[in-house]
Amino acid sequence: MIKLGEMQELEVVKKVDFGVYLKSADDVKGEDKVLLPLKQVPEKTNIGDRINVFIYRDSNDRIIATVKKPRIVIGEIDYLKVVQMTRIGAFLNWGLEKDLFLPFKEQVGDIKLNGEYLVGLYIDKSQRLCATMNLFKVLRTDSPYKVNDMVKATVFSLKRGLGAMVAVDGKYLGLIHEGEILKPLHPGQIVEVRVSHIKEDGKLDLSLKDAPRLQIDKDGEKIVSIIVKNGGFLPVNDDSSPESIKEVLGISKSSFKKAAGRLMKRNVIEMTGKGIRLIDDDKKNGNRNSQRAKQPARYGSARQDRKK
Repeated sequence: MIKLGEMQELEVVKKVDFGVYLKSADDVKGEDKVLLPLKQVPEKTNIGDRINVFIYRDSNDRIIATVKKPRIVIGEIDYLKVVQMTRIGAFLNWGLEKDLFLPFKEQVGDIKLNGEYLVGLYIDKSQRLCATMNLFKVLRTDSPYKVNDMVKATVFSLKRGLGAMVAVDGKYLGLIHEGEILKPLHPGQIVEVRVSHIKEDGKLDLSLKDAPRLQIDKDGEKIVSIIVKNGGFLPVNDDSSPESIKEVLGISKSSFKKAAGRLMKRNVIEMTGKGIRLIDDDKKNGNRNSQRAKQPARYGSARQDRKK
């Protein structure tokens, strides 16, 4: 089956003076054919050869093939430039001879000549390819990702009380929940996010934070780095206000307590009534030696008891 708006490999079934006719592999009788114009036909093309083409409608509304791949195909999004404005919509340059139509009803916000806008591709009721800025209707939900995969996403819509709607790798629909957004985002911004959950319908829940354990480790590295820069001591501890911790470390009090706890267990820092400080190597070695000193004593007494 020949698919409008997609790149596909088709077979040459007939050569004519003005080009070649192509069909899909599953069209046994060759009843559904499309023309690839002569100027698009690769040299030395013969009957039976397979050619990778894009299918769209030309200026005369005829289905036609081209070997050129446009800026977007069905299921993808990209920024396209407005090259003409009309009362019923705008026309966009997408890399083919015929510009892509963006209907007025598919526009979001103010559209200006020579402006570039993030759009997707869809097939309208008349079986024509058109652009839309309503990306919910064109982004896919069959992503190959797994939970905790790191991906790149483009913000395309911000909804109060919900979060940021994004396009993952320009193809898949995702949401960064409002509670995950620590800094302001804006449409068009590209962010690196983690897949935190995959819904039953395939939509992606995304997080700007790393997985919990990784986040604690990263927060710990940040704490140690800031302590070192501050001469080995910071005037914050468990009793400090969330505002003070945020100002000094740039993380929440909850994140600080979790990360500091891990650092203390690893004997990297100690917490006092005045703040936190790095534990120097001598003190670390002293702690280790004192622990070792206790172990041989117990072992030695047990060995002597056996001798008796």
